[in-house]
Amino acid sequence: MPRKPPKITAVVVTHDRVAQLRLTVERLLAEPIATLIVIDNATRDMTAGWLATLDDPRLLVHRTRANVGGAGGFSLGMQLARDLTDADWIVVMDDDGRPAEGALSAFRRMDPQGWDAIGAAVFHPDGRICEMNRPYRNPFWRLPEFLSTLARMPLGQGRKGFHLADRAYAGHAPVREVDMSSFVGLFLSRAALIRAGLPDPRLFIYGDDQLYTLRMRLAGLRIGFAPQIRFEHETTALQGRKGVVLRPLWKVYYMYRNALIAYRVAAGPWFRLLVPVLLRKWRRKAPDYGGDAPVFGRLLEMAIADGMAERLDRPHPEIVRLAQP
Repeated sequence: MPRKPPKITAVVVTHDRVAQLRLTVERLLAEPIATLIVIDNATRDMTAGWLATLDDPRLLVHRTRANVGGAGGFSLGMQLARDLTDADWIVVMDDDGRPAEGALSAFRRMDPQGWDAIGAAVFHPDGRICEMNRPYRNPFWRLPEFLSTLARMPLGQGRKGFHLADRAYAGHAPVREVDMSSFVGLFLSRAALIRAGLPDPRLFIYGDDQLYTLRMRLAGLRIGFAPQIRFEHETTALQGRKGVVLRPLWKVYYMYRNALIAYRVAAGPWFRLLVPVLLRKWRRKAPDYGGDAPVFGRLLEMAIADGMAERLDRPHPEIVRLAQP
């Protein structure tokens, strides 16, 4: 008997980026999906009005009363996909991330047997690999990646020791097992979603996908990277001498708090030895923020304190207030 193509529900989380959302929704509705769930994350622009003009029976819009962040949006969207649809697979993305033409058809043609989740190959619209969405194999769980990372660290290239290399993105490359995949083009089987549960909405933004997929792996679930499934991520990021410069400044808190929590999961018993290295590296980023360096430092120290304590209940308005000069 020929294999029946899987039924797919897509989940998109959006906040005040109607121009980006329009492109993503149009791209998805042109693909063979059963349902499209859009989480309107308390938008204040023209998003709600534009969504109301769409007449497609596959579209389900849920508007939140307050901004629950990307993590809250993904948690809610995945819950709705699980409880309100009968999809075999759920694929998630931000409003500025979207499948390349034919990507979902390519997924439906592949045989995902043996995999609980499949991560897409994510590129910028100009064809460059999107670094922020590059999957990795946890070096604390895998000896070859651990040794490769150690060898590259003196050159400041430790990341290349455990993130997938460019050659893994070739369209003919085989599906490869990974330990972390981003929420731009992550396909989850229904069984895996039920077993893994939902992302922690308290993370607000950053690191929710990293934590979720690492914990999937700890639960024994398998995640594959499929280079033939291409997504686009239309994102821009400011670059300083020491890496990405986050704007607005309140994002600093979530980036580093959540990173510490993710490193605890990834490193396990090595975590305490890793912390001093991380803190030294992060504190050296302050000059990239220029006149905002004192605010960066204040947010970073709070993030470190809360990350070490795994505190996730600090109200978002408090973070925004502390980010003011």
